[in-house]
Amino acid sequence: MVEPYKSPPAKKSRKERNRVKLLDNAYKAEVMEQKIWKELPEDLFEAVIARLPTATLFRFRSVCQKWNSLLVSHSFSQHCAEIPQCYPWFYTITHEDVSSGTVYDPSLKKWYHPSIASLPTKAIILPVASAGGLVCFLDIGHRNFHVCNPLTKSFRELPTRSVRVWSRVAVGMTLNGNSTTEGYKILWLGCDGEYEVFDSMKDTWSRLGSMPSNIKLPLSLNFRSQAVSIDSTLYFMRAEPDGIVSYDMVNGVWKQFAIPAPPHLTDHSLAECGGQIMLVGLLTKNAATCVCIWELQKMTLLWKEVDRMPNIWCLEFYGKHVRMTCLGNKGLLMLSLRSKQMNRLVTYDVSSREWQKVPSCILPSGKKRQWVACGTAFHPSPTAIA
Repeated sequence: MVEPYKSPPAKKSRKERNRVKLLDNAYKAEVMEQKIWKELPEDLFEAVIARLPTATLFRFRSVCQKWNSLLVSHSFSQHCAEIPQCYPWFYTITHEDVSSGTVYDPSLKKWYHPSIASLPTKAIILPVASAGGLVCFLDIGHRNFHVCNPLTKSFRELPTRSVRVWSRVAVGMTLNGNSTTEGYKILWLGCDGEYEVFDSMKDTWSRLGSMPSNIKLPLSLNFRSQAVSIDSTLYFMRAEPDGIVSYDMVNGVWKQFAIPAPPHLTDHSLAECGGQIMLVGLLTKNAATCVCIWELQKMTLLWKEVDRMPNIWCLEFYGKHVRMTCLGNKGLLMLSLRSKQMNRLVTYDVSSREWQKVPSCILPSGKKRQWVACGTAFHPSPTAIA
């Protein structure tokens, strides 16, 4: 019997042949990738995961229970401690809602709105210092201190201080080692020279002595400037005389440095980058205002101007009464510049000397732009424990 004639199969186009080849290669790669990850040593797997961007790392937690449990493992904490710190994030408080905070990620230029249930809700809680991924909060009504990791919500309320009389204080925070597993210390300092140190490992406040007689009292502390920490030493800005007082948290030694302030300076704040003390402030002369950056010269103990905000940005300030708040002083600065007619947020990278505008902070439930009142910089850490 003669079979019916069958036409030869139609020749596939090059595009379709390439598509089939890509699908085949993708399947083989997926099978190989599963084998690689299955046989990957646990410590190498943790080292890879620890290098993920912070925002990606927290999305990765929801994959499975095993991956989520990584964040509390000691070995994973060690891997995270070995990785160079990235850009700091900023925990800020807005004028519209002083009872909760917003967090800004400069790498993604994105705002987050974490809810920290452990913080008192009917109180004004201000972020005043940070170290190792933890933020120190001060309840200005009840005058209590709290420490929290804004990412993991790890929380701790500090014990009551021994000093009953309370006045306005400056606050600084340092780590005992490379991470919070070795503990941390918090120091508050009043203008009258009184101070106390909290040690997280001992869970107590200690009064370690009085201010040396060679340091002039009262201190006239600049409360607009947050303390700067370099290694185990805290630096606070003071006036009358202009300069800095420092405290070594390991050796318990106070020092004073007389440093004349640049002329026409207002709203100035200390900053730090790579162990170098910096100064940021407004220079106002006649009707012109500009944001300037100075570096402290170690030999002469004088401020040397190293950069200014671009002139085209400063033109917006002309003729306006501008106020500035420095919201973070760890290598990347966030500056809040405001007057009756404007409100601007900018960041300044001390290393690259790059200025960038920050997008407006808008709550998820509304369209109203929020005005940032205060804040502090912190290095995001998925493993920091309060």
